[in-house]
Amino acid sequence: MATGVSTKGTKKTPVLQVRVTYDGKTSEAEVLGAPYAEFQTMKTMNSGGKNTLFYGDNFDALLYMLNNGYKGKITLIYIDPPFSTAANFVNRDQSHAYSDALRGAEYVEYLRKRLIVMRELLSDNGSIYLHLDGNMAFTMKLIMDEIFGERNCRAFITRKKCSTKNYTKNTYGNISDYIMFYTKGSSYVWNRPFSPWGYDKMIEQYPYVDEKTGRRYKKVPIHAPGTRNGETGKEWRGKMPPKGKHWQYTPEKLDEMDAAGEIYWSPTGNPRRMVFCDPAKGIPVQDIWLDYRDSINQAQKTTGYPTEKNFDMLKLIVEASSNPGDMVLDCFAGSGTTLGAAFETGRNWIGVDNSPESIKAIFKRFVTGMEAYGDYVSSHSGVQMSIDIAPKVPFSVQVCDEYKQSYQDMELPTISSTM
Repeated sequence: MATGVSTKGTKKTPVLQVRVTYDGKTSEAEVLGAPYAEFQTMKTMNSGGKNTLFYGDNFDALLYMLNNGYKGKITLIYIDPPFSTAANFVNRDQSHAYSDALRGAEYVEYLRKRLIVMRELLSDNGSIYLHLDGNMAFTMKLIMDEIFGERNCRAFITRKKCSTKNYTKNTYGNISDYIMFYTKGSSYVWNRPFSPWGYDKMIEQYPYVDEKTGRRYKKVPIHAPGTRNGETGKEWRGKMPPKGKHWQYTPEKLDEMDAAGEIYWSPTGNPRRMVFCDPAKGIPVQDIWLDYRDSINQAQKTTGYPTEKNFDMLKLIVEASSNPGDMVLDCFAGSGTTLGAAFETGRNWIGVDNSPESIKAIFKRFVTGMEAYGDYVSSHSGVQMSIDIAPKVPFSVQVCDEYKQSYQDMELPTISSTM
């Protein structure tokens, strides 16, 4: 793989910003100054918890939070909004869950307005993950660059979302979607995630064994592209860096590494760095995710909500970009997977959704317990439904006036006092 030469120290030309234009695009000032609906607390679940579930339009909820003490308080936002598929989605029992009808500029502006408010809610060390598929991911990448800054794009992750599709005839099987990881600034919460080493993979990546310590290691160059006039461009142990390159470390540092047994000398006298494997640490997670599919087998627990995302994937994101006690927001909460991952890892959460089926699914997750996927197959299958009672999670429910009656009609579990 070719490695580019750093332009550090050379005169740089200004970077011209790319802007997306379309009919109906409003200014940020208009977005942040828009009127919004008020919310009222309807129930308190085990009162005292910091977790909050908003039932209503998420633009109203986001603006309400912005103007009621949440500005700069959110460490992590993950959203899995509609993908602009021009389709309706139903639950396992065929109840309407949500519509995904917006297309083109209307979709872009719908999501852009919400992202602008989310930026204001993020703390200075906060992060946001936007999950989309190929329909709008690349358009929204440009919008994310506008709102959060191109330099704050930390990763564009490709995820394998399902098993191999063998029924596609005239094109490649569509098994991927995308997650954009942005931060609010250059300093942000980051707990680098690792996946466990497999023995075969360890041998492949670290093929050598140090005779003195028995540890596995690999050999890597100690030079890098580009010439330097300082210490790293000088002679070390009678050798100059290869033409057009420089040492990665100063000669003094290279002496220290050699004394510590971290330099390998080939029979021809070529030095290379010995990088040792740390089996306990694992492999740093990269930007292609193959192990977080949403496909559900009959034994898995589920809320029955459509497009329910992989719990382990959300747990990885939550742990990587927040710390225990931080606030995590998902304003397209759906089945509450993000909220569940936040709670399990000791974070506080805020969820928002305007679908009655979403609110029911979140209550199922936190109050009555989820059900095995197989329980949804058929009432004639002979499978007996089994509900595990989950621990009651402290959270309050805040409802917009417009949604109050439908909330009262949901027949949610009565497990607490009405306020």
